[in-house]
Amino acid sequence: MTIIPLEQLKYPIGSFKCPKNITEKNLGSWMATLEQFPTKLEDLVSNLSDAQLDTPYRQDGWTVRQVVHHLADSHHHSYIRFKWALTEDTPVIKYYYEALWAELDDAKTAPINLSINHLKAVHAKLVYLLKGLDETNLNKSFIHPEHDEEIVLKKNIGIYAWHCNHHFAHIEHLIKREQW
Repeated sequence: MTIIPLEQLKYPIGSFKCPKNITEKNLGSWMATLEQFPTKLEDLVSNLSDAQLDTPYRQDGWTVRQVVHHLADSHHHSYIRFKWALTEDTPVIKYYYEALWAELDDAKTAPINLSINHLKAVHAKLVYLLKGLDETNLNKSFIHPEHDEEIVLKKNIGIYAWHCNHHFAHIEHLIKREQW
């Protein structure tokens, strides 16, 4: 049995690295990831059994089910953050305790199709919104209170494209390790 370092299990694709100059090509690629992600995720997890969905992707990590529900919760928050930044002057966004949300009953037991369907709707609305933004709007920002950091919307597009791929890799690597 091969032992995989914890950091690699936590960050199978590495951490998000934002280019200094975010180009149209970056934005197009990131938006394509956001647009395709819900279907790609559904294809990955739709045939898993309840026992497989309730398997953690790493020791002391979330189960596949919790990851799927986390994605819906997180991306719902992201959509709202985009809206706030577009309609307010550099708002301080509401932080949420994702680890605590992942321990709620819905995250631990609800059917994943609830979150897959939610992701399909949120991503469709988000991508539609993002494709209509001009450079001025892409440069609007919000303050994330966790690190008191100002995040520009065009960077946030990249963060959420990375977030899709990050959690997809968690599940995909588990499936490959377990050979389901």
